[in-house]
Amino acid sequence: QVQLVESGGGLVQAGGSLRLTCAASGRTFRSDAMGWFRQAPGKEREHVASVIWAGTHKYYTDSVKGRFTVSRDNAKNTMYLQMNNLKPEDTAVYYCAARYGKTWGNWGQGTQVTVSS
Repeated sequence: QVQLVESGGGLVQAGGSLRLTCAASGRTFRSDAMGWFRQAPGKEREHVASVIWAGTHKYYTDSVKGRFTVSRDNAKNTMYLQMNNLKPEDTAVYYCAARYGKTWGNWGQGTQVTVSS
């Protein structure tokens, strides 16, 4: 079983930056990718970014391209999300998850990101 713990959220002004961390423990070798998702109040969960464990392929949703960067440190079983030029619409609870084939699972508890205008 894989356990995921997010950290790094907080309150920041528009235009500011935050770096989220997702620390994974357990049988992480069974997953083929890690991803960041977010959910704002009253909205559906959104897939923000993801990265595969092997290789360099990364995914970003259109609204964060050029502002967010996802990366991973395989030796530390850790994934990061560097968020720059944050906007109020980025306000949400951010979650990390592991992907097994086409299924995302092992959701973390989430970390709150609030961007003030």
